[in-house]
Amino acid sequence: MDIADIRAKTMDELKDELVTLKKEQFNLRFQRATQQMESTARVRLVRREVAKVKTVMREKRDS
Repeated sequence: MDIADIRAKTMDELKDELVTLKKEQFNLRFQRATQQMESTARVRLVRREVAKVKTVMREKRDS
């Protein structure tokens, strides 16, 4: 997801997106623990998406 797309979302949409990403992150960790993971690169991408969403949420909250 592009940063411009994230910034265009409302605070409620960002919270929903964060919950979705956190669920995916948990599922990926579970897959890694059970050695059923297909794409190890997805872990890194999801972690970065979470960071982007949190950053934009912080920017919106502070401004």
